[in-house]
Amino acid sequence: MERKGGSTAVVTAEMVKSSLKQATFTAEEERILRMRYAATVQRDEVLPTAYGDNEELGDELMLLEVRLLKALKMRKAMAVKAAAPRNATKDRIVSKLKTKKK
Repeated sequence: MERKGGSTAVVTAEMVKSSLKQATFTAEEERILRMRYAATVQRDEVLPTAYGDNEELGDELMLLEVRLLKALKMRKAMAVKAAAPRNATKDRIVSKLKTKKK
């Protein structure tokens, strides 16, 4: 059995960018191509949305996002509050000891 001569092709990020504009891929395929070939998106380019043309679904998703962000902020605030418990009695004792040393 004889081996056939192989050919190589060089794929650049620019080639991938241009093909992404022309062809339609699923979101996963596009993400894989962009990661594999480091094809970036223009800063001013509009990204595809998860809700497509359904504005009602878009409003629901935005509402969920706002609620989740609010809950995250509350959780962070609670964690900071719990990390540094203040004890008024201990603070008074420490301040008296500081003044006593002087």
